[in-house]
Amino acid sequence: VGDFKERADSNGGGIVVGGENYGQGSSREHAAIVPLYLGVKAVIAKSFARIHVQNLINFGILPLRFEKKEDYDLINENDALKIENMDLSKMPEYIELIVNGTNKIKLFIEGNGKDFEVLKAGGKLSMVKEGLKNA
Repeated sequence: VGDFKERADSNGGGIVVGGENYGQGSSREHAAIVPLYLGVKAVIAKSFARIHVQNLINFGILPLRFEKKEDYDLINENDALKIENMDLSKMPEYIELIVNGTNKIKLFIEGNGKDFEVLKAGGKLSMVKEGLKNA
């Protein structure tokens, strides 16, 4: 949608909601870099293309998958979305998405514990940079 950049700018970022096999054909890093520079903090999808989900993680963008694919239909453009129970001290069992202050949707982080450590650091580059500072 044409005004996403303007909405992302005015809101200090945003969340992208996608369908099946989100990121298919996007093995290039640019498909994750552009949302990063728009301030996108998370992508929620029915499912992800394997290579793209790794690129999102490497750039510190949280890849979240719907527990129930039909929950995708409960979200409309311009809904107010809020991610709950994000305790970064450990990988959460699940994430709650609050839609318009009322509806709760259960999401899961794509990836494993090692991927979660990369996300906590803000992405691969941030992780390496922090490692160099502590070396």
